[in-house]
Amino acid sequence: MRRRIIHLLLACALLISVSGCAPLIIGGAVGALGAYAVSKDTIQGETDKSYESLWESAIYLCRARGIIRSEDMTSGRIELNTESSRVWIRLIRVTRSTVRLRVSARKFHFPNMALAQDIYVKIIEGAR
Repeated sequence: MRRRIIHLLLACALLISVSGCAPLIIGGAVGALGAYAVSKDTIQGETDKSYESLWESAIYLCRARGIIRSEDMTSGRIELNTESSRVWIRLIRVTRSTVRLRVSARKFHFPNMALAQDIYVKIIEGAR
């Protein structure tokens, strides 16, 4: 009986750890930035900074960090190769004053959450 309970608890812990996204709070120099993981390789959050300011910050950061494979300001998409990883940045206008920033990163087909989080924070901090 005791062994069965231990196996059940371990199975529950395993399911929780591999079941998808976990909430995440990121703090930065500009104050607390609310962000959360939407998958194992993606950080997403909303901000009241302008779309144009975020776009300029993202492009500047991408040029400094790696090679931009593609960029399209009208659709808000940037694809980047950096640190042996592939990064996708997406800007989405939610309302007139709110923009959603989504950053995904993968290294050799595996999630690279640390890189996605770093790029997310630096884009937000760099935007006016």
